[in-house]
Amino acid sequence: MSEEQQQPLFNIEKIYLKDASVEVPNAPQVFLARETPQVDVQVHTQGGPVDEGVYEVVLTVTVTAKLPDDKTMFLVEASQAGIFTMRNIPASDLEAILGIGCPNIVFPYVRETISDLVSRSGFPPVILSPMNFEAMYAQKQAQAQADENPGSTH
Repeated sequence: MSEEQQQPLFNIEKIYLKDASVEVPNAPQVFLARETPQVDVQVHTQGGPVDEGVYEVVLTVTVTAKLPDDKTMFLVEASQAGIFTMRNIPASDLEAILGIGCPNIVFPYVRETISDLVSRSGFPPVILSPMNFEAMYAQKQAQAQADENPGSTH
């Protein structure tokens, strides 16, 4: 093999919105509410191969706003995805790139999508705080290890 073929390659092929949904189940009454809603944000990442050396990473963010009486103001969910070409990358590094690097690239897009969807629903935009995907990845790894060894104590 030539030296060029062995060089690690990482390329962003496409960033796209895979799925989105908006629910405002208690409209129009929620627009008259004066209470401050409780906003809950859930983040989920998923990544895997789609072809040889080509991977898809999907970052799904769900934002739910509820009033103190537990009425839902809105529920917005967006799955932003990216297609990445990765070649000549050690298998030991690949999982971390899929769990940390790629979500960091996709995050600004899903952040904008969530903000836009909430605004278009008639509410002030929700601006997601930066996410620490490294910590999320480490937590997921620790959970997987704990699931493998249920009898061990930490």
